[in-house]
Amino acid sequence: MANRLADAISPYLRAHAENPVDWFPWGPEAFAEARRRDVPVLISIGYATCHWCHVMARESFSDPVLAQSLNERFVAIKVDREEHPDVDAAYLSAASAFTDNLGWPLTVFATSTGRAFFAGTYFPPLPVGGRASFGQVLDAVWDAWQERRTEVEADAGKVVAALGAAAAEATSVADLPGDRELDAAVALLASVEDPLYGGFGTAPKFPVAPVLGFLLEQPSGRDLGLRTLRRMAASALRDELDGGFFRYATRRDWSEPHYERMLYDNALLLDTYATAWQQTGEAWAETTADAVAAFHLAVLRRPGGGFASAQDSESVIDGARVEGEYYRRPPAERARLEPPPVDAKVLTGWNGFAIGALARAARILDRPAWIVAAGEVARTLLERHRREDGTLLRASLGERVSDAGATLEDYGGLAAGLLELSLAGGDAGFASAARDLVDLCLDAAGAVLGGDCPFETPGGGDPVLEATGLAVRVDPSEGAYPSGLSAMAGAAHTLFLMTGDRRYERAAREGMRLVAGQATGAPNAFGASLALMSRLARDAVQLVVVRPDGEAGAPGDPRDPRRLVAASRTHPASLVAVATESQVRAFSAAGFELFAERAVRDGLPTAYLCRDFVCRLPVTEPGAL
Repeated sequence: MANRLADAISPYLRAHAENPVDWFPWGPEAFAEARRRDVPVLISIGYATCHWCHVMARESFSDPVLAQSLNERFVAIKVDREEHPDVDAAYLSAASAFTDNLGWPLTVFATSTGRAFFAGTYFPPLPVGGRASFGQVLDAVWDAWQERRTEVEADAGKVVAALGAAAAEATSVADLPGDRELDAAVALLASVEDPLYGGFGTAPKFPVAPVLGFLLEQPSGRDLGLRTLRRMAASALRDELDGGFFRYATRRDWSEPHYERMLYDNALLLDTYATAWQQTGEAWAETTADAVAAFHLAVLRRPGGGFASAQDSESVIDGARVEGEYYRRPPAERARLEPPPVDAKVLTGWNGFAIGALARAARILDRPAWIVAAGEVARTLLERHRREDGTLLRASLGERVSDAGATLEDYGGLAAGLLELSLAGGDAGFASAARDLVDLCLDAAGAVLGGDCPFETPGGGDPVLEATGLAVRVDPSEGAYPSGLSAMAGAAHTLFLMTGDRRYERAAREGMRLVAGQATGAPNAFGASLALMSRLARDAVQLVVVRPDGEAGAPGDPRDPRRLVAASRTHPASLVAVATESQVRAFSAAGFELFAERAVRDGLPTAYLCRDFVCRLPVTEPGAL
């Protein structure tokens, strides 16, 4: 039996390399083998820090009897959902036809053309609580394949057709909401607030950072968002020692977390806690933001550059692999234990979220070291994850890069992060790189005849999904982090505020019109989109603070740029940029019109406050700003 996973980029795949299952990685080879043998396909999707994925691996995929049954009757494919998010999204949608209990591990049975005909999540080794065992499922699926093949293939075709119709309905064009509709979305969230412990609903409870970002963006939602953030910060969802937030809590009071910690959760929560401090000036928000940033820099940052995608929920203690035990130990005892491993895979889009969060939080909280760290990660990604033609790769591990194609999430997440970094650190090169990424996606969309979405992934989607008819042209789904559509639309909107180019504004609005019809009625599922719609509903306010080149003046000196920069930190402008005179000239020369003719006055730090590019007279005093 060939070991096809031993050299995988994905730690999740490598963890299954020694299974007795004859695993294939995702790709056309596996489906060709299924056609050659005329057998169905098992597609098992998970990720390295998924607790129940570990459990099913130990119970079923390591069992030689079950593995033999699987190998003889199926072609088995192992997929890392983080490496192939488009594959995961496609089969999650397909699985919804068979079960309401969606999650990971995701277990999908498909024809040799990749079309799903049965799906579930975790299956135990023995029947329990009305749930069939994995062996029983294999037997039943094989029996259906052998005895009712025509029916099975017809049902698989119906699933593909239904998904296509649902995708078309989900992205029907609608007008963007105004404040009335956005306030109604806030009211929907308020109606499910837990009045005792905060958050939304009962249990399990997730941090839903994009929703919190929307609430802080919309004036009517601010108090609700701040209440939730304050309670989360003081809860068991956040580790007291190193500051990172766990993925979710299994109880209503935020206790008994599932202990994996994801880069995307912590990046977006860093941004929301920095915003909470910007709006309130309260110590709990600053303290939490500092702790979450420390988790990024001490735990997730990789020596070779980039942030790891997650930290595992399980660790080996006293010879046994247990979930969460490391975090339950007293600090002195914990210091002697090996911490849970990290999934060191570096993902382009998620790193983009982290770059943007660190840069924006650094500007708001005056943490220049975070800008330096974000810049190092950005340079690593641009060097390692960007091809010569400007297109992106999805993932890397050390010096090795994955052959998984980048998604719109990667282009949008990285572009948005680079723009925030350029605004906080004054480096026009990062802004230019972001503009190149957005332009690639706009150009790719322009090449698609009849396409409704203003953005497309350069080079198209996954070829296997395209061949099966499961490829989703526009995936609007989001929850724990922004969709590719909302990330890219947000980057385009920021580019408009920096360049004045209406093409970017139109693209941002057209992208959001695709989800406007459903977003206000399902705010928990569209937080990032609603946050952008909230910004689009208001006049754009831009603030540029120009500092003289050279050394700063002494504290209290009117030439000390820190006075004016400090005043800009709490300013509610849509966009805030802080740059030196020479940096401003570089932005202007690169075509970012917001910076044209912005200069210091009388040798003093100078602020320019603009509304839709119409600027007030420049000011040099913090009080005047």
